[in-house]
Parts: sequence; C-alpha cells; structure tokens
Amino acid sequence: MARTIVAFTRDLRLDDHAGLAIAGRSAAIVPVAVVDPIAAARLRSSPRRAAYYCGALAALEREIAIRGGRLIVRRGRTGVVLRSLARAVGASGVVWTASYDAKGVRADRDVQELLEEAGIRALIVHDAPSVAPEETGGERRGYRAFVPYFERWQQQDVVPYDTSLCGFERLDVGSEPLPVPAEFGSRYETGEGVSPHAVRTRFERYLESEILHYALARNAPADGETSHLSAPLSFGLIGARTVAAEVRSRRNDPLLLAEERLSLSLFLRALAQRDFFLQLAYFFETLDESPLQEKMRRFHFERSHASLDAWRAGRTGYPLVDAGVRELRATGWMHPRLRAIVASFLCFDLGVDWRVGRDEWERWLIEDEPALSTGNWQWIAGVGADLAAYPRIYNPVKQARRFDPAGRYIRRWIPEVAARSDRALFEPEIEARRNQLALPIFGEQSYPAPVIDHDVAARAFLERYKREVAVATSE
Repeated sequence: MARTIVAFTRDLRLDDHAGLAIAGRSAAIVPVAVVDPIAAARLRSSPRRAAYYCGALAALEREIAIRGGRLIVRRGRTGVVLRSLARAVGASGVVWTASYDAKGVRADRDVQELLEEAGIRALIVHDAPSVAPEETGGERRGYRAFVPYFERWQQQDVVPYDTSLCGFERLDVGSEPLPVPAEFGSRYETGEGVSPHAVRTRFERYLESEILHYALARNAPADGETSHLSAPLSFGLIGARTVAAEVRSRRNDPLLLAEERLSLSLFLRALAQRDFFLQLAYFFETLDESPLQEKMRRFHFERSHASLDAWRAGRTGYPLVDAGVRELRATGWMHPRLRAIVASFLCFDLGVDWRVGRDEWERWLIEDEPALSTGNWQWIAGVGADLAAYPRIYNPVKQARRFDPAGRYIRRWIPEVAARSDRALFEPEIEARRNQLALPIFGEQSYPAPVIDHDVAARAFLERYKREVAVATSE
C-alpha cells in the first residue's frame, strides 16, 4: 500500500482530522512532527505555551501508539526534514494543516515548493476552522465584514471527518526525543489535562449544562464559565468542526428554553467570528502588520507611553483593566469581555499601537493562532474588519459597574482592593483625589491612582480620529 506522511503542526489529535481523513483514503499513514526553528523560537517566547505544546504532542504520541503507529519526531527546517523522511520511507506525498497568518502561509508555500520540486506530492488542508475559507469566500475572495460572512457561514454544513479507519505504519525509522518544556526555556509542567481525551470530556460536560448560560458568562467574568476552548482549538486538541456540529445539534433540542437557545446561538456566532478572522487572514495576507482599513494606514498610534509598563503589569489604577491583565499573567488566559476592555484601554486611553498590545499578549497567552490575535486586535483598535463609523471606546468604570457589579472578579485578582468599598472600585478617579485607595498594609505595592483620566483621553482620541480620518478619506 502507498505511504503518505501526515505532518502534525497545530492539529494534535486523531479525531475529526482533515489531513488524516484525506490521506487515509488511499495510503498508509506515517505520522511525523517536526520541531522547526521558527516554531521553536515562537514557543520560547511564551513559557506556558511551550509547556502546553509539549504536553499536547506527548498525548498525540500516546494516541498514535494505541492505534498501532509510531510518531516520528525530528528537529530542523520543515521542508528539508519532510523531503528527507519521504525519501527514506518511500512516501509519495506529504499532507499537513494550513497556516493562516502571513508568515505561516509563506512557510507553507516554501515547503510545498521544495517537496514538489523533489517529485513529492504536497497537500495543504484546512483543519483549523469549522468552515474552510473557500466555502464562504466564493468568487468574492473573502469577506471584509462579519455580518454578511456570518449569514453565509450559517448556511454551510459542518460535518466532522471520520478517521476511525485510518491506518498507521510503525516504521523502523530514526526518531528524536519528544520536546520538553525546558528545551524552550520553560519551567512550567505540561499539565494532566492537555490531551484530546481530556479536552473532549470537558467540552461534553460544558455542552451538557454550562453552555446554556453562555449569554451571561461571556459578559460576566465572575459568573459562570465560558468554554476555555481557545488553547485546545489553536493546537487542534479538538476539531472546530466537532464543536460547531455538536453545538448546532444541541440547539435543536425542542426542550430548551428561549434563553438557553440564545446562549447556543451566541456561542455559534463566536465560533463563526473565529472562522471569519481565519478567512480574513487567508485572503488578505498583509494583515500581520498593516491595517485592513486603508483609511487607518496613515493614522498614527504611538509605540510607547509613559504608562505602558503600568498597563503591562496590571497597575493602571482602573481595577477592571488591571484584573484582566493579572488574570492573563497568572493563567495564560483572559476572559473574552476583559480582552476587549483591556485592549481598548491600550489603544484609545493610552493611544498605543495595537501591534504593541498583540505582541505583549503573545508572551502570556497559551493559545497559538497569530491570525486570530491580529484579527481581534485590529477589530478592537478600529483599524480592521469592524467597519463602525467610530472606534468603540470602552469606559472601564462603566464596564465594571455593568459586568462586575459586585466587584467579585476585581477582588479576586487585585488583593490590594479586596477590602475596599464598591465606590473605590467603580469611582477610582474620585477616590484617588480623596486619597482613599492606598492600603498601608501593602506598602509600596498599594494600589495606584489612575494613570490617566479616561474621559479626557477618550475625547481627545475621538477628536483626533475625526480630524485625521476625515483628511485621509478626502484625499
């Protein structure tokens, strides 16, 4: 039987796997993982991400072994390694999952060209989104706005791939040791829950009950749970098709209450937005560093600010902003509502370039999908796919009153203010003027006064936006 190499990258599972399903139709599969220098450098920049990747790859090796195969691990340039392995095992083709960020897309093309020049068939498949970009793009070559994309997305069938019959070959070919976190300078443990089985179990439990309260949980960081699927999806520990298909099926339950059905619909909308940003990066390759909106390409954001380090450390004096940053630094994850508020503060209150924020979060987030990171940051900064007339500037005080009215989330992550009154949380500028925020028990670590007046900063930014964007539009 013919052999095909399946190179695992951000698709570290066996179920609902596009590459496995396609390759397994006509060939025995040789599973390979290449630790590329570029990927290794990215992992070194984020210690938690490195540990997560190592745990996920180890879990994949175990799953392949259960299915009778053997994961071949190599280090080196991806194209060179795959070409050498294909020749060594007599594989006629190599299959791998597509990247969506510009650097990844270019790397995919380079590997494809190198393999095809050597007479080896190279096939790149869509596995990260629940709906592949071409299935919604059509002749329009991608959507720049989410609403029409979402209408098209909802019309697409989502069917997980059946990989149960895929056969693995166990070849006597040299393999290197699995990577460990220390290889990337990480001191974190890999964690017991980093496996497709553990992720699938958690998702099924979430789908049974907690997802029915998603409409509340997505906006209230102290109440209920969101899915926490961002990291598993980015490393492919669970398929986006699987998630979308099962949520759609759950929504068809005739016994659901109206608000429960709304929660499921909102969850699907969030999945669609994830697919939207992936297709956006796929069709518009300049998005890594250039705003999608032409009118914003000449709009000047600063690359630094006197309070930038305070934002990075979670010490801006605005409790909800700081709580979000501290959650990120402590866990490698941030609640979705807080992501928007914290990013808005950086871009509009401090006037700092969205790329500075994106690159900072890359150090702390476990999830690993640069295209999503760029798309979301451009959206919040008002330079990307959100085509509103004016940027959405979040007031961190009003957001705290609305989405953390009892201050439970704030108090959880900012012990300096845990004993303070609600007024100290929801009127930080007034309280700062009265010198009531500092707690002597924390000494030099007492909670700071606001680094900037939000209302003044927001008005100044909007005035400059009106002035500069109007000029850019008229030219």
